[in-house]
Amino acid sequence: MPRMSEAEKRKSHNRILEKAGEIFRERGVETTSVSDVMQAAGLTHGGFYRHFKSKDELVAAAFRTAVDGVLADMEAADGSDAKAAARRDYIDTYLSLCHVGSRGDGCPLAALAGELNRGAPDARREGFDALQRTSAQLTSGNDPAQGLATLALMLGTVTLARLADNDAAAETMLDAGRKGVCLIQDDWPA
Repeated sequence: MPRMSEAEKRKSHNRILEKAGEIFRERGVETTSVSDVMQAAGLTHGGFYRHFKSKDELVAAAFRTAVDGVLADMEAADGSDAKAAARRDYIDTYLSLCHVGSRGDGCPLAALAGELNRGAPDARREGFDALQRTSAQLTSGNDPAQGLATLALMLGTVTLARLADNDAAAETMLDAGRKGVCLIQDDWPA
């Protein structure tokens, strides 16, 4: 059997991370097996250990990759106007029915923070790093507490909205979250 080239291995590795991030956010870490992830990536279970030592290592790496994806626009924004616009876009998207209904490509913290808190140390560190990165991007001034308060409000809002049994109830919760963000963010449109 021919050996896999480094480029093919990297492509497979990235596909595993992408699919793991989606499935972990959709179903949770505990209820998702390595076989589930590998099947979704179109690979065999046996190939998993060419990429990762354990499921815990996969969880940490997939979480970090998912965070990189959701923060990419805010972290890449250059200049205060671009940063403010990226922050507003992120908050608008975060506090939307679309985000509430689509865990698989939404905020990894909103989907997985509870599980990471009880998980392996590497995954917990990735969760804490994500919290710091995200709250730093949500700070519009010089007060880091502003970004942390915004993130806490957004996480709580989405968590509660996901409990709603209909879109109208979820939208009521999202609207309350948006009003809260108006009180925290200096440059948020009222």
